[in-house]
Amino acid sequence: MLKTVLLTVSLLIASNCFMTFAWYGHLKNMSGKFWFWAVLVSWGVAFFEYTLQVPANRIGAQSLTVPQLKIIQEVIALSVFIPFSVLYLRQPITMNYLYACLCVLGAVWFIFR
Repeated sequence: MLKTVLLTVSLLIASNCFMTFAWYGHLKNMSGKFWFWAVLVSWGVAFFEYTLQVPANRIGAQSLTVPQLKIIQEVIALSVFIPFSVLYLRQPITMNYLYACLCVLGAVWFIFR
């Protein structure tokens, strides 16, 4: 079970790196371009996100419930998004990050209890 969970989490981390860049990278890279080009580029990046995310969920479903998979996904998404937001998009760190993390930790507790 541990090997399955570790593989799932690893694939979801990689998937989320692609997803975060697809969803928000264009705000820095393509802000002067027509929005449709940003959509096409984002779809291209999202393809790689899906090639990791779909197998991750299929593997994870062998040992975890679907709600557990979803909460793990949200923890990873926040864990990837915060550094991306601060380091790549140069957004300031605020207390809202801490509050969001506490809310997600509450969700983890409820799903896994």
